[in-house]
Amino acid sequence: MSDPTPRSQELRIPSLARVEGETALHLRIHHGTVIEARLKIYEPPRFFEAFLRGRAHTEPPDLTSRICGICPVAYQMSACRAIEDACGVTVDGQQAALRRLLYCGEWIESQTLHIHMLHAPDFLGEDDVIGLSRSHLEHVKRGLRLKQTGNAVVELLGGRAIHPVNVRLGGFHRAPTRAELRPLEERLRIALDDAWDTVRWVAGFEFPDAECDADLFALAEEGTYAIESGVPTVLPYDETLPPYSFPLRDFTDHVAEEQVPHSTALHSRLDGRRHLTGALARWAVSGHLLSPLALEAAREAGLGDPPSRAGAGLGEVCRNPYRSILVRAVEVLYAVEEALRIIAEYERPALPYAEVPARAGTGHGATEAPRGLLYHRYAIDGGGRVTDACIVPPTAQNQGVIEQDLRRLVQAGLDRGEDSEAELARLCERAVRNHDPCISCSAHFLELDIERTH
Repeated sequence: MSDPTPRSQELRIPSLARVEGETALHLRIHHGTVIEARLKIYEPPRFFEAFLRGRAHTEPPDLTSRICGICPVAYQMSACRAIEDACGVTVDGQQAALRRLLYCGEWIESQTLHIHMLHAPDFLGEDDVIGLSRSHLEHVKRGLRLKQTGNAVVELLGGRAIHPVNVRLGGFHRAPTRAELRPLEERLRIALDDAWDTVRWVAGFEFPDAECDADLFALAEEGTYAIESGVPTVLPYDETLPPYSFPLRDFTDHVAEEQVPHSTALHSRLDGRRHLTGALARWAVSGHLLSPLALEAAREAGLGDPPSRAGAGLGEVCRNPYRSILVRAVEVLYAVEEALRIIAEYERPALPYAEVPARAGTGHGATEAPRGLLYHRYAIDGGGRVTDACIVPPTAQNQGVIEQDLRRLVQAGLDRGEDSEAELARLCERAVRNHDPCISCSAHFLELDIERTH
């Protein structure tokens, strides 16, 4: 009798919905066991690191903001910090506060976009935000209000909501007056209530059991929740290894990139191990430094108390990628509250920027983009020209973890008897969206191709 089960099967989905960018996934299944999952990012390489060479040292903040239309502030801030580091300049005072305010605006709008428009439909049985707007219209409206508030912050400080033009080395071309910031306060107070409602909403979702068996990697800054600066800090998955940090200048000594044949994006390893950056890592490393209000929201969301110090001491490390939406919701609330604090304490600086004269040297900068730690390095010659550039985005760092999650999730689905093409595609898409990948940033998803052998 012939075997009715096909020896091989191929499943193709032209594009993955509700992520930024284009990629494909190839699964190999042998005798019911997933033996390989390859995230095939096929967007053309961006070549930003190459065409930054030879440019004036003042140009990378504007040029790198074009890497991403969702998180341009992250690229601008990381570029500014790296070049200022090379030139021996430290930005502080109200200019630094305005940078944090600008970054809060990006966190609000980007995290809200992910929560309401991209991720929530997975938990509520909807195909997309259009379906969600039919079944949960008020929640979608709230998400749009929050996103519009984040956009308003970025637009006022950055000159426009996408690819801001008011950012420059040392600060801003122009600093706002207190009167110009005042209208934002009313919007942010409304946003604070909306953010609370969002936390309570996502806390009611059902979360499948899952665990990410990777090191957690995020910036840490003394006395505050790291957003626009900090020291790279690692919470190893192996509990026999203690948490540790290293100077930003040593970043590429610890994070090694490699090209894989199936992707135009590089893969990364942290001290030879898989690592995850982003919301779950920030919660583990710096959650104890959130404001009392944000910590109250985290407890209400079921996250409990964060670790007291980079994963050490009392508290809970969350490694379930499905629950990352909870941390993002808490971070939105924190960003709104932080924006209100900065505006309340703002005094317009005498000058909107500090001078950053060129000098020969190499500088390093890193910030916490909504999707995770973003690193820039620039070498500058005595004439103020960029001679070398290195950009390591969070999504490229997370690719190894995403592939591991896919293998584990599909295997669990097969063990439960979920082996149809539609079921496996749904599982894969949901697993990828847990990490909110920004594919264009990482190309320096989803056609699904399943190969079965028996």
